Amino acid sequence: MAKALRHRGFHGVGLNELLTDAQAPKGVLYHHFPGGKHALAVAAVDETAAQIVRSLDGLIARRADPVAALRQWLHASLAHLQDSGFERGCPLATVALETSPDDAALRAALAKAFALLRGRVAALLAADGRLALARAEGLAALIVSTYEGALMQARVAGDAAPMLASAEVLLSLLQAELDASPAR
Repeated sequence: MAKALRHRGFHGVGLNELLTDAQAPKGVLYHHFPGGKHALAVAAVDETAAQIVRSLDGLIARRADPVAALRQWLHASLAHLQDSGFERGCPLATVALETSPDDAALRAALAKAFALLRGRVAALLAADGRLALARAEGLAALIVSTYEGALMQARVAGDAAPMLASAEVLLSLLQAELDASPAR
């Protein structure tokens, strides 16, 4: 499901296509995911968020320089997008753009995923003590928003330029912010 969400979005893939790709009968899907396609999408959003968090947790555990770590993270995401021929975007953003007020469970999973992502980026920024947690949280919201928006722009343009430009400006602003912050 996560692969389908990255490539085609929630509404772009049918349940029969998912079952064929998984080589699974409908009964298996409804046994494990009684809510059908929506429940499967929620599980895919949860797993995608967990994968992203694991990569950020690895950077935090290494006590990496936050700017270098975020550069690595952003460039890895761009490399995945380029390797897919600009077809594989972030399933979180793809699904978020498709949801409606009727998709309460899916929206809740997405909200939780984005909050988790912002929290881990904030932890990375605050880890060395130069930034107060509140400031790190604000910057994390900006970073995640920029990441998602730049990734979407690069995907639809079939060109890395929007993501590269956004990343470099964002990272230079972040470096200036960190350089101006006294060690705590």
